[in-house]
Amino acid sequence: MTNPHGSWLWYELITTDADGASAFYGDLIGWQARPAGQEGMDYRLFAMKGEDVGGFMAMPGNPMPPCWLGYISVDDVDATAALVRQHGGAVHMGPQDIPGVGRFAFCADPDGAMFYIMRGSVEGGVSKAFGGHDGPAGHFAWNELAAADPAHSLAFYGALFGWVVLDTMDMGPAGRYEMIGPVGGKPMGAIMPVQPGTPRPVWSHYIHVTGIDVAQERVKAGGGTVLFGPSEIPGGDYILVGTDPQGAAFSIVGAK
Repeated sequence: MTNPHGSWLWYELITTDADGASAFYGDLIGWQARPAGQEGMDYRLFAMKGEDVGGFMAMPGNPMPPCWLGYISVDDVDATAALVRQHGGAVHMGPQDIPGVGRFAFCADPDGAMFYIMRGSVEGGVSKAFGGHDGPAGHFAWNELAAADPAHSLAFYGALFGWVVLDTMDMGPAGRYEMIGPVGGKPMGAIMPVQPGTPRPVWSHYIHVTGIDVAQERVKAGGGTVLFGPSEIPGGDYILVGTDPQGAAFSIVGAK
């Protein structure tokens, strides 16, 4: 999975109940789940119409609560991990290799928002987990950072990945919504100030669904909780933020 440096590569759910997560997201998104076949661990994959879009695994004794995490592709994991530390972030795990998969490190920015960096082991392979705003249903559509200090965060991620502000939207008292991506490229996400009710700086990764109202009912029927939405966003789509039955926060976006 050798996506360009600074592009979103993969997404991963850390949960306490892999079977429960498989059932919930299978009904909500339409994902099919299967074992990844990694020796010595029960790592599983989510796929949409045969295209792998993310992984998940149960870690019942993990001190970190259930959550979704994103992987960012880099050309050199060790060099980027050194930049993370140099610019005030932390490297909590790695750099280390996953045989047959790639080299990775688990990091946090200076405010504590967590993310992975990775270099895939298969040259020329491309992950399509991130489909972009206009991508297919069942793929990840957007990446949003709630930051304690957006300017500081932008400087950090710019130093690591070359991201810049490509467009800005004024949210009034909520602050500025700054869409980010590579120079001359398309936005892959945004940075915004932490809002009331958000416990800490965190990345949210939005999944594209075909019908937000149907999805809302499936969240409730599957034992999840709707925290916010559906709420209309510029362009006519709607977003919904919730928690799955195991407590992991998730975000979805789609039309009515």
